[in-house]
Amino acid sequence: MNGVHIRSAERALNVGTWLIVSGAMLYSILTVTPLMSAHTPAKWGWTAPILPLVVDAAVVIVVRLDSVLARLGGHGGRWPVALRWMTGTMTLALNTADSALQKDLVGVAVHSVAPLLLIVTAETGLAYRRAITAAVTALEARQRAEREAAEQAARERAEAARREAREEREHAATLAREQREHEARLAAEAADREERRRREEREDRAAREAAEREGRERREREREQRERNREHAEREAAERVAQEGRERAEAARREHAALLDGPPVNTKQPEDHARRIVAAAVAEGVSVRRAADLCGWSVGWVSARYAEYRDPGDGGAHLAIAGQG
Repeated sequence: MNGVHIRSAERALNVGTWLIVSGAMLYSILTVTPLMSAHTPAKWGWTAPILPLVVDAAVVIVVRLDSVLARLGGHGGRWPVALRWMTGTMTLALNTADSALQKDLVGVAVHSVAPLLLIVTAETGLAYRRAITAAVTALEARQRAEREAAEQAARERAEAARREAREEREHAATLAREQREHEARLAAEAADREERRRREEREDRAAREAAEREGRERREREREQRERNREHAEREAAERVAQEGRERAEAARREHAALLDGPPVNTKQPEDHARRIVAAAVAEGVSVRRAADLCGWSVGWVSARYAEYRDPGDGGAHLAIAGQG
């Protein structure tokens, strides 16, 4: 039996149980309501259906909760059993009370069919549900065991496959390692040969470079020697030029001192001599008035010469004007 058959049986049991419960409830209400109306004051006659409804509601609760507990594999204890039998006994008593009061044994038998069927159906349904639950539990346990066995077998097969694959990988890795080692030995030998060849080439190249470096150093020393000789000659020439410049400057200072050292004159000196006096005055920073006193020429003429010597391109017009002023 599989899960489909079990669900079908549970559905048939539920449908049958609720049909019987519904029929018994309807029959009980129709049977008990006249009895309750006969034994209830006239103004409370409308409450006659309440009691059978309450009793039948208790039956519904008992049947429903018992089915749930049975499906879950639980047990409610003594109180659900007491409630179940109490509701069944009350339903039987209420349904047969009218016939029993009238001493109608046939009526008692007829009206006891529905309550007894309800009681037996509730107990039988509970037993069926517990049996189905136990069967389902056993089936699930068996299926779980089969599933675990299948999973274990699958794990063992997977482990065997992994072990075989690992062995194959290890074998392939061993072969690959041996191949790599062989290739590494060949590569090392080739590298040794290449290294020897390169070392020989480096030695040859180093020898050539040493020879070339020695030649370059020799040429560099010769060039540096020529540079030092040239610099020495240039330095000597510069010193000679500087010496000559100093001598000329010293001669010019002596000449300027000779030209500027005399007393003021009252007559004009020759223009060439006056120009030399003015040039010496400009070089030595003598005032225009002093230069004019030494050469005998006017301040304006001397100012013009000052301007010519200081700024030959300007002509010294503004200095001449300033001197005349």
